Amino acid sequence: MMPTFISSIAIIVLVALWAISVQRKLVVLDENICNAMNQIGVQLSSRFDALISLLFLTKDYARHESETLIETITSRRAVITGKSTPDDLLRQEKIILEALCRITMMTKEYKELNNNQTYIKAMDAIQVFDNMIRTSKLIYNDSVSKLNNEVRIFPTSIIAIILDFRKREYLIEQTTSSNKK
Repeated sequence: MMPTFISSIAIIVLVALWAISVQRKLVVLDENICNAMNQIGVQLSSRFDALISLLFLTKDYARHESETLIETITSRRAVITGKSTPDDLLRQEKIILEALCRITMMTKEYKELNNNQTYIKAMDAIQVFDNMIRTSKLIYNDSVSKLNNEVRIFPTSIIAIILDFRKREYLIEQTTSSNKK
C-alpha cells in the first residue's frame, strides 16, 4: 500500500513539474512575440517621425498639401505595442504608404525637391526604418512560429489549452513604394 501511495505522489509531482516547465516555456515564447511587436512599434514610430520631418520640409513647396498630410497622419497614427495585432500594424503601414505616395506625387511636381539634400537624407532615413521594420517582422514571425508549434504539439497543447495560450497570427509583408526607391 505504501509503495503505491509513494509512486502516486511521485507521478503527481512529476506531472506538476512538467506542467510548470511547459507553462514557463509558453510564457517565454509569448513574451518574445510581445517584445518583437514592441520593437516593430518603436521602429514604426521612428518612421512616422521621419515622415513628418519630411513633410515639414515639403511645406516650402506645397504648404497646403503638406499641412493636410501632417494633420491626417497625426490624427490616424496609433501606437503599436506588444498586444497589437498584425491588422493594427498593417493599418499603420497603410497610412505611411499613402503619405509616401502623396509625397512622391509632390516630388514629381517640384523637381527641385528631389535635389534637396535634406529631402534625400529624410527619404534615406525612412528607408532605413523600413528595413529595420522588415527585419523585426522576420523576428516576430519566427517567434510566432515557435509558439504556434508548441501550442499545437501534444502533450504541450493540453497545457496551452488549459492556460489559454493560442496560436498567433503571422505578419504579412506588404509591398511599399519606399521599397522601390
